[in-house]
Amino acid sequence: MKIIVGLGNPGEKYLKTRHNLGFMVIDRLAQQLEMECSRKKFQSLFCKKSVEQEKIVLLKPQTFMNLSGIAVKEAVDMYKCSLQDLVVICDDLDMPPGKIRIRRSGGCGGHRGLESIADRLGSTDFSRLRVGIGRPANGDPSDYVLSAFSKEEELLKEEAIEDACQALKTWMFEGVEACMNKFN
Repeated sequence: MKIIVGLGNPGEKYLKTRHNLGFMVIDRLAQQLEMECSRKKFQSLFCKKSVEQEKIVLLKPQTFMNLSGIAVKEAVDMYKCSLQDLVVICDDLDMPPGKIRIRRSGGCGGHRGLESIADRLGSTDFSRLRVGIGRPANGDPSDYVLSAFSKEEELLKEEAIEDACQALKTWMFEGVEACMNKFN
């Protein structure tokens, strides 16, 4: 069993914002795997399917970013999932737009969604796939992450989503080491 969580905020207002990159990746991956995350479970939009003999759960917590840990903990507990079989996708202010990076574990880097998950799980020993959004030259980062991508950033965003989906497929079927070697 592999649980793949995309972080974001629920609702039309946040749909196309930088902070919802995790949701965007889950939506694209679900499409590629012929899944649809429309069922409600674990305070999330959720879907589950066996792919190449591996049970895959895709999760989009609907608790808002800062409370994502509530939904993730429910799913991990329900499926008795090892933390090594959990990956969380989130945006990253400190990476250039369009870049991705996967890590086996590590700190939260000030990302409140990751902090919520680490707090609820009592551990940071879960994989995370970060998708770069860059940091604003000026202004409040909180406003920036809740704003939409510019026209100039759209191509980078689309490429990053595609790269993230390829990385997640590698993580699912070949493991985190192969994924890090291929995509970092």
